[in-house]
Amino acid sequence: MPSAHFIRLRIDSALIDDEEESGMSDTGIATETQEAGEAGADQRAAVVPTQYFYPFVLVTTLFALWGFANNFTDPMVKVFKDVFAISNAQSSVVQMAFYGGYATMAIPAALFIRKFSYKAGILVGLALFATGALLSIPAANNINFWLFILGIYILTFGLAFLETTANPYILSMGPKETSTMRLNLAQAFNPMGSLSGAFIAATFVMTNMYVADFKADVNGFKHELATDAVDTPELNVLPFLKAKTRELNADANVRAYVADVGADAVNTDDALIAFREGEIESYQDMTFAEIQRHDLSLVSKTYMTLGLVVLATLVVFLIKKMPEGTSADPNDASLHLRGTLARLLKNPRYLGGVVTQMFYVGAQIMVWTFIIQYAEAELGMDNATAANHQIAALVIFLVSRFICTAFLKYVSPGKLLATLAVGGVLCTLGAIHITGMNGLYSLILVSACMSLMFPTIYGIALEGIGEDAKLGSAGLILAIVGAVWLTGFQGRILDLDRFMGTTATRGSFYLSVGCFIIIAIYGFLCRNPRSTGSTPHQLET
Repeated sequence: MPSAHFIRLRIDSALIDDEEESGMSDTGIATETQEAGEAGADQRAAVVPTQYFYPFVLVTTLFALWGFANNFTDPMVKVFKDVFAISNAQSSVVQMAFYGGYATMAIPAALFIRKFSYKAGILVGLALFATGALLSIPAANNINFWLFILGIYILTFGLAFLETTANPYILSMGPKETSTMRLNLAQAFNPMGSLSGAFIAATFVMTNMYVADFKADVNGFKHELATDAVDTPELNVLPFLKAKTRELNADANVRAYVADVGADAVNTDDALIAFREGEIESYQDMTFAEIQRHDLSLVSKTYMTLGLVVLATLVVFLIKKMPEGTSADPNDASLHLRGTLARLLKNPRYLGGVVTQMFYVGAQIMVWTFIIQYAEAELGMDNATAANHQIAALVIFLVSRFICTAFLKYVSPGKLLATLAVGGVLCTLGAIHITGMNGLYSLILVSACMSLMFPTIYGIALEGIGEDAKLGSAGLILAIVGAVWLTGFQGRILDLDRFMGTTATRGSFYLSVGCFIIIAIYGFLCRNPRSTGSTPHQLET
């Protein structure tokens, strides 16, 4: 993720639109802001007025918390695949649960905070977040994959509440003219959390897994016992991305298994299944269940720590007096559902945006989730080093986001979207057809092309539709549901031997190529703004 992972889930765009256009519909906060404004022009121009400083800091911590959860979860697809010795298709359920949870709770969360207050939405979100994270404890103790999945599903219920609430709440904490700057400042902490999550996954979990030691031994004996000399090219991995080299344990049971199966026929996935089924009695005097329990404890300790931090944050929000506010609009008792739907369904730019957003989210999830599988299957790279390359992709994504945001001053959002999508096609084709490290670098560079796609598609689709954005924004978020199946489809392709004339791993990324082609077409068709009154700079948020 996906950030989300960095995916800006504007689950209740109407809240933001309403408050910016009406000078904040939240009467409590608006009144305080107005009183503060009377103190002088300097106070009105402050990004974060003094009276909102501590509430702003508290709400901003939420951006980092959900960023951590987003990008810690992405590598868990590979971790669970190895620890439970399951297929790629089965392990991709992790992402289906994660993004499915977002989609399931999108509309309920928006309705909840419209009826109650921002603080209530945050408290519910933190409670669900902590509950899902702490479910990892019994899941690890019982070596239960589906309990992990349930925990992730519930965790993302909480993330949906937090993202729905935090964005408009931040906007309301001060003058209208600095609201965008205030939101950008808060969102700057999201990437910090995201990088932290990916870093912990790589350095604490994947580096210390016993399953990784087992796989290293299998590969070591595979090369040692091969009848034909195996020429393994040295990977020119950048020093700061290379994880510590694993020392082989030379386990006798693993050696016997490799010798029995045949070094030319053995692979690590089959070896893990053989270990799980008892064909390999033990590894370093540990059964498969004991190794599972150790490795899953690394995952659960991280989720447990995160859950405790979330609970502590919940307590702080409970005892801290926060600015009163509700997103309810007394003049908005009805969204005029029938008329709104009729207009949206007749709006090709909006409908195209929903479809395009679905394929974008699918492409992002696939690229970020399966970088690790690509590095391992195509280059023989260990999981920890592969995870470091995933972190590099996130860093490139962030840097490119700032660069692309600057380009919006000189080029229309549609043209920029089409250009980025063409770049995505070329980089993904490079990952498919270029061998060695350059192929992996091409896959990493896809992240540069994806950096501004989500908010750009979002802005183009909702441009100029006015009050219909209240319902239209929900459709763009629910597009995530449609994207989830793409991850499962790629997982099934990865379980094949070959696909589209190449290896299954490389061929599976043709799905991403197709996604970027659709995005490019949408960008080209929407290359001209709908109206002169549009504000492309709002896409930056």
